[in-house]
Amino acid sequence: QVQLVESGGGLVQAGGSLRLSCSASGSTSRFNVIGWYRQAPGKQRELVAIISGDGMSNYANSVKGRFTISMDNAENTVYLQMNRLNVEDTGAYYCNGILESRVYWGQGTQVTVST
Repeated sequence: QVQLVESGGGLVQAGGSLRLSCSASGSTSRFNVIGWYRQAPGKQRELVAIISGDGMSNYANSVKGRFTISMDNAENTVYLQMNRLNVEDTGAYYCNGILESRVYWGQGTQVTVST
């Protein structure tokens, strides 16, 4: 059973930082890609950042230069370091993994950025 568990969300002031963690059952190196998505109230879920098993990463334009995705295969965890947060970053953040053509989602962690 593949499970992804997010943690690290919370309330932060604009300009602050948070680090989200996505812990996988089993090795993260098994996944083809692992990504972070977010969903703001009343909006569609959108891709924030993604990292492949060989370490290649890509970001949404809105977070480039502020967010960094990384994978620690020794810890079976994918991180999302979020800096210079603004109110538009508020939402539920979900970890997503693709393994052998199947898609897995975590339960999400809430990020709220206040002014």
